[in-house]
Amino acid sequence: MSRTAPVDLTGAAWLKSSYSQNGGNCIEVAPGFPAVVPVRDSKDSAGPALVFPADAWRSFVTAVQAGEFGTI
Repeated sequence: MSRTAPVDLTGAAWLKSSYSQNGGNCIEVAPGFPAVVPVRDSKDSAGPALVFPADAWRSFVTAVQAGEFGTI
């Protein structure tokens, strides 16, 4: 696993999942960062964020949309 330099998330424009209205167990993402996708817990906006490589995030979203992880 390779490590990258920390990403400065100051001023990030976080977008909340449209599913957050169904109980609040959701995430927020911050678009606009080259090659990475910052992700955080929508219930803890002051908490930490995970930063994923953009290609890994796209693969994850595609798998979720295809139902590869089942449903809740």
